[in-house]
Amino acid sequence: MSRRLSDMPVSSATATSGRLLSLLSLLQSTREWPGWKLAERLDVSERTVRRDIDRLRELGYEIRAFKGREGGYRLDAGSAVPPMMFDDEQVVAIAIALQTAGNLGAEIEEPAARALNTVRQVLPNRLRARVDAVKVTAVRAGDGAPTDQARTDVLLAIGAAIRNHEELRFDYSRPGADRGDSMRPPRQVQPHHLVAHAGRWYLVAWNPGSKDWRIYRADRITPRLPNGPRFVARDVPGDDVGAFLAARFKGSPTANEWPCHGDVILHTSAIEIMSFADDAVVEALDGGRCRVQVGSWSWAGIVAWLARFDADIDVLGPPELQDACALFAARATRASSRHE
Repeated sequence: MSRRLSDMPVSSATATSGRLLSLLSLLQSTREWPGWKLAERLDVSERTVRRDIDRLRELGYEIRAFKGREGGYRLDAGSAVPPMMFDDEQVVAIAIALQTAGNLGAEIEEPAARALNTVRQVLPNRLRARVDAVKVTAVRAGDGAPTDQARTDVLLAIGAAIRNHEELRFDYSRPGADRGDSMRPPRQVQPHHLVAHAGRWYLVAWNPGSKDWRIYRADRITPRLPNGPRFVARDVPGDDVGAFLAARFKGSPTANEWPCHGDVILHTSAIEIMSFADDAVVEALDGGRCRVQVGSWSWAGIVAWLARFDADIDVLGPPELQDACALFAARATRASSRHE
């Protein structure tokens, strides 16, 4: 008759418990494990492995056996969430991710805080000290972060449509209007990517009507049911959704670069410029000057960027930037005129 762990001598029960934890860690690290390899890693017989697998099943783990020359075991998803095993680095990574959840632009900050507290309570002292040493300050609305957050159910609905390759139907609210307040009929697109950027969530989708890619803010989306027909997925231009999104934010239809580029000499030192350079190229010159190559979504945008510095400007090119500077100078002259 087999004995329960509680009926075994303490040393035997402790050894068995430790082996079960090791077995669980192995099953979580790889999709499938041949039985003989598990026995080899645990330094036990294959018969003992089979018994340990049965014990884990009794604890709620869905472990499937597969046959064949390399017959073995696979840990599957079950109907409930059983205890999980994480190594030290995974625990620290989870703690940091939970602390930064408030920056993701989704309504998950409070659940993330509760999850972090749950994780912290069961950590050994050595790990709790490491987690407590990493204090992340989340930038909330009012401190420069976007004020609108996407609802979790909306993100899940978008994610499901992407996963199932189903066209997404939704109302899209206008800036400053109530959610779904639109005179237009529901939009219908082919969703491909759900992307978090700078505290907001964006849907990157192909619009069959305009035959072009479109970007939608998830916090303005109200899904309509049911979804539309299935579609065949396609690649975004450049096959890099991050670069594609960055390009669109810069006003470029394809390449991840600014559509307007200027080359100037500023009569101030490079040190004064560097903290504001962002993606501009700054080269120190003699005489306390510097050469700056800078891009923007428009020529007026470059002029506005240059005007922040209290320094004379020599425009090296192109002519469009010279024209934009002349237009700005004329407007500034009119603005500075006294009106009777």
